[in-house]
Amino acid sequence: MLTDRQRRFLAARRVGHLATAGRDAAPHVVPVCFAVEGQTLYISIDRKPKRVHDHLKRITNILANPAACFIVDHYEENWTRLGWVMLRGRAEILAEGSEHDRAQSLLRARYPQLEVMEIGSLPVIALRITRATDWGAI
Repeated sequence: MLTDRQRRFLAARRVGHLATAGRDAAPHVVPVCFAVEGQTLYISIDRKPKRVHDHLKRITNILANPAACFIVDHYEENWTRLGWVMLRGRAEILAEGSEHDRAQSLLRARYPQLEVMEIGSLPVIALRITRATDWGAI
């Protein structure tokens, strides 16, 4: 599904944008930290000031409608260097288990900032990639 070129582009980027929609089909897009392994994109949930993770819009949307989209892009004033990779699929919430723990490890390895955060008990979003598209200078 993902090409080597797409994987390299994703690995070189630090932030992407996750799009979800709930039962009302209203779009919701947020910047996220991510890691890819195989045909799954993992997104961390970290501690939010004054927020409970169960009430995050992205989680409630996924529980109501698992169809999701993720995009990572590169912008420069020189438009010959623009590019993006878009991933579509079904999202799941991993609350615990070996895949949850592996995803947490991947995310901590990619983002040292997560090492000092207590995220082990927090859920991880797993986007099961069913379609990958790209454009431009990736």
